[in-house]
Amino acid sequence: MDWLIGLAGSIIVAGLAYRKRSLTQSGALAAVVMGTVYYGSGSLIWFGLLLTFFITSTFWSKWNKRKKSRFDQIYKKTGERDAHQVMANGGLGMLLCVCNAIFPHPGWLFSFAGVMATVNADTWATEIGSLSRSLPRSVLTGKRVPAGTSGAVSTIGTIATMLGAATIGGAAVVCLYIAADPAFSIPYQWSLLILIGICGTVGGIVGAFTDSFLGATIQAAYHCEKCGANTERTTHCGQPTTLVKGFRWMTNDIVNGVSSVFGGVIAWLIGIFWL
Repeated sequence: MDWLIGLAGSIIVAGLAYRKRSLTQSGALAAVVMGTVYYGSGSLIWFGLLLTFFITSTFWSKWNKRKKSRFDQIYKKTGERDAHQVMANGGLGMLLCVCNAIFPHPGWLFSFAGVMATVNADTWATEIGSLSRSLPRSVLTGKRVPAGTSGAVSTIGTIATMLGAATIGGAAVVCLYIAADPAFSIPYQWSLLILIGICGTVGGIVGAFTDSFLGATIQAAYHCEKCGANTERTTHCGQPTTLVKGFRWMTNDIVNGVSSVFGGVIAWLIGIFWL
């Protein structure tokens, strides 16, 4: 029954997102599969954190969208999320959810909180930080760089990072309090609820800044010889762009995946150490 409920709920949510052009067709299909697995094999906290990320990130993606349209020619993917983006943001969490269903252990949940907080913090930082009135600074040199540069941070973006991670941390506390998870055999105490919140918040912040570091160092960046634009796209102005930094295979989706792993590991270490 849980799997059927998860399927029905995921179809409704993904369908609405598709109609609102928040997801492409492939993204909607991936979201249906992911939501079904999360609800069918996990408790409220798993599906709840996924939903928290999806709703808040979609909101900020739509917020002042017209002002952010100038970055459409810089970022490889904007607006509607496709299957690759959906899996990059929630695929690892889905794997942790399945592992927890087979071998229940608090460590899976700690890692999950860190993973989802990382992708949420990174999304908030990108969507809100792009509205900054001042140029961002490189995380490597501290110098001002053009808006939209991978690995650049701004004051408003940094605040958004912390709030995005804290939002998942707070949602984890609420969801864990409401619904018992089989991974936790010990009685729920306030110390445990605080711990899951800390794991998510700290793991998310560390993971998001890892994303910025990877973006500034090894993520692929290209230059358009025709118009002079720096971009993540392999083609621009109807012609191939030139790789000027990083590795071709290190796309934004891969950077997101790697940074979420790092955020999950940090959250796991904190949780296991204090549990």
